[in-house]
Amino acid sequence: MSGKNSGFAADLAAGIDLTTEAAPRRSGIAANVLTGRSNRIAELASGAVVTRTHELVDPARCRMWTGHNREYALLNEERCGDLIESIKAQGRQEMPAIVRRVAGDPNIDFEVICGARRHWTISWLRTHNYPDFKFLVDIREIGDEEAFRLADIENRARDDLTDLERARDYLRALGAYYDGRQKTMAERINVSESWLTRYLDLARLPAELMAAFPEPQDLSIRNVIALKPVRTPEDTRARVFKEAASLGKAQADAGKAMPILDVIRALTAAGDLPRRSGSPKKSGMAQTVSSAAGKAVLRIEGADRKGVRLTLLNKGGASREDAEKAIREVLDAHWA
Repeated sequence: MSGKNSGFAADLAAGIDLTTEAAPRRSGIAANVLTGRSNRIAELASGAVVTRTHELVDPARCRMWTGHNREYALLNEERCGDLIESIKAQGRQEMPAIVRRVAGDPNIDFEVICGARRHWTISWLRTHNYPDFKFLVDIREIGDEEAFRLADIENRARDDLTDLERARDYLRALGAYYDGRQKTMAERINVSESWLTRYLDLARLPAELMAAFPEPQDLSIRNVIALKPVRTPEDTRARVFKEAASLGKAQADAGKAMPILDVIRALTAAGDLPRRSGSPKKSGMAQTVSSAAGKAVLRIEGADRKGVRLTLLNKGGASREDAEKAIREVLDAHWA
């Protein structure tokens, strides 16, 4: 800001009472407008204001930043329904998306750092009876790591971004910007290491395990904690992965997804099947074997050094087919 303009702003600001003493209240829009003008003038006078460039642009001239933390392909009318109705009611997009300029591409002017839903919604509205709507953008000059942190701050408070989307974004950023140093990344995005670890664990779930979940976007970091016992032991992975494939196929054939907690219980049961030297024999503690649907089938108890005792659970809700399958698996595991 020039000295002349700075002095002019300072003179204007001098007439504004910036003390904490209560001022007469104005109601409605007038109060908001006057307060906004007062704050703006004060910022100009102090030199603290950062000039922002807002433009209304054609969404077709924008692309998603490759590091964007939302899976654009998953956006649809249902996931953006609230935003569609809001923009239609307001007659315009109120909150600008954050973008940066693109050079060297004759077909693209900007890439979207924050605002994938806004971009999708305006694009959708333009093809559904609102051809005059434009995409409101806030143009920034920022690098990739800063863009990642900016997008993370904006989206962390939003509940329409799934934990899996956020987790995969964190895992990508860990390698792209922080050389795999989790502590450094946690400090840069201002979170605890344990908080970040839970998201990274979700992103690292193996594909063989994810096969059990036909709708993986519904998985949360709370589910990761429940899945930890079946991810760690190397000697149980084969059984768990086999069960995951079976669960995935069963749900696909039925055309309906099982509740996530039921899937996790079934995977845990598969991982708990006793081996030849079975833990019940060593510890004397009973184990319950459940069906794929989470129904208790039988209980395995340590008897003595000669073997184990199996108890069929009549009231567990499992079928005869479930019981036969469970017994076969126990026998196979014992004589493996």
